[in-house]
Formats: sequence, C-alpha cells, structure tokens
Amino acid sequence: MAELGLNEHHQNEVINYMRFARSKRGLRLKTVDSCFQDLKDSRLVEETFTVDEVTDMLDGLQTVVHSEVESELINTAYTNVLLLRQLFSQAEKWYLKLQTDISELENRELLEQVADFEKSEFTSSNKKPSADLIKPKLAPLNEGGSELLNKEIARLQEENEKLKTRLKTIETQATTALDEKAKLEKSLKDLQMIQGDQKANVNQDITELENKVAALKCQFEKTLNDSTANQKSLEENLVTTKHDLLKVQDQLSTAEKELEKKFQQTAAYCNMKEILIKKNEQIKDLRKKLSKYEPED
Repeated sequence: MAELGLNEHHQNEVINYMRFARSKRGLRLKTVDSCFQDLKDSRLVEETFTVDEVTDMLDGLQTVVHSEVESELINTAYTNVLLLRQLFSQAEKWYLKLQTDISELENRELLEQVADFEKSEFTSSNKKPSADLIKPKLAPLNEGGSELLNKEIARLQEENEKLKTRLKTIETQATTALDEKAKLEKSLKDLQMIQGDQKANVNQDITELENKVAALKCQFEKTLNDSTANQKSLEENLVTTKHDLLKVQDQLSTAEKELEKKFQQTAAYCNMKEILIKKNEQIKDLRKKLSKYEPED
C-alpha cells in the first residue's frame, strides 16, 4: 500500500477527502457525457450537415462543456479553501500557525505519489468505503478535541501549580533579601554617622592644630623679628664700641707718649740716664783690660 508519510488518523482523513473528490469528479464527468449525449439526441437526426451547422453544434457544445468544467474547477477551489479553513481553525484553537508551500502543489513526483495512493486505496477495494473511515467531520472539532483539551488543561494546571510554588519561593527570597537590604542600609547609616562624628572630631583636631601652628608661627615670626632687631642693635653697639675702643687706644697712646716725654724731662730720669752712660763706659774699659790678659790662640 502506498503511503503519504502521515499517521493513521490523518491518512484516513485524506482518504475521506479523496473519496469526496472522486464522487464530485464522477458527477461532473457524467454531466459532460450528458452534454454530448444531448447533442447527439437533439441535433444529430439527419444524415448530412453543412459546415455551418456542424460549426454551430460544436460551438454550442463548447459553451456547455466550458461552463460545466469552469463550474467544477471553481467549486473544487472553493472546496479546498473550506478544507484549509477547517484545518487552520483547529490550529488556531491550539495557538498554532500553519504554513503551506504552494510550489509543492506542482511537484510531479508528489502528484504521482498521490495518484498511486489513490489507486491502491480505491481500485483494489471495489470502491467500498470502510465504516471506520466515514466521518461527518474532523475528530478534533468534537469529542477527540475535548479529550486533548482536557489533557492540555491538566498540563497547564500542573505547570500553574509549579509556577505558584516557584513564585512563593521567589517571594520568600525577595522578602529575605529586602530584610537584609534594610539591615545593611541601617548598618550603613550607623557607620556613616560614626564616620561623620569621627570626621567632625578629626576636623576639630585639625582646626586646633592649625590654630596652634598659626600661633607658633606668629610667635616665631615675632621672636625672629625681635632677634633681628636685637642683632641689628648689637651690631650697631659693636660698631660704636669699636669706635670708642679705637678712640680710647688713641688717647692711651697719646697719654703714654706724653707721659714718656714728661718722664724724660724729670731729674731722676736724667740722673739715671747719666748713671747708665757711665756704667756703660766702665764696662767697655773693663772689657778692654780683660782682653789684654787673655791668651792668644
């Protein structure tokens, strides 16, 4: 048996549609045959016909056949649209989006595969449909669909319970995180207050140190200025003292010269000078006498 690559349920639905299409096709072929038979019965009553008469008959037959074939093609297209509508409606109920490939409708290999499938299904069974294959409408639209829907609802409810449990866990974790955040914020505020107090104390200590340094600097500058003034005063006093010393030394030298001059003018100095001259003369005489008594070398 030829297969279309579908599961058993879908393949049975395809067989039902092909049976419907075969019956419609058979009816239309019978209609076309009746058109020709009507022409034979109504117009072909004489032995000979002119060209115009034959042309008129064929034109009339063409019009009738064209109308029948066109009606069948239009009806087939509309039927296919209704079939697609059923499939898409079922898919939309399950929030599915189906896609079609129009180019595959002219695939000769697939068309031949469908033809072989039709032959294997209808020619070998004397065209008698099985009772299991005759269904008024697609199963998912009624009882079968409700069963699947119940299963889907059960699955969704189970997932919902899991999500609720997970949500409770997340809420508990979030509450714990918020509590920890509040504790951390309080600790941070306390730490900032302590740091602020320490910073204020440090700033106060720095201000006091700066004031002390400024006072010491002023005192040092004052002391330095005083020392500079004292040094300048000492230097001036030293210069004055040097001048006074030189003046005194000059006065002392002058006094010594005057004193020596006065001393030389005294009688004692004159007598002493005469005595020294005499003594020097005596010493010279004694040396001469002594030189006479010394032996010659």
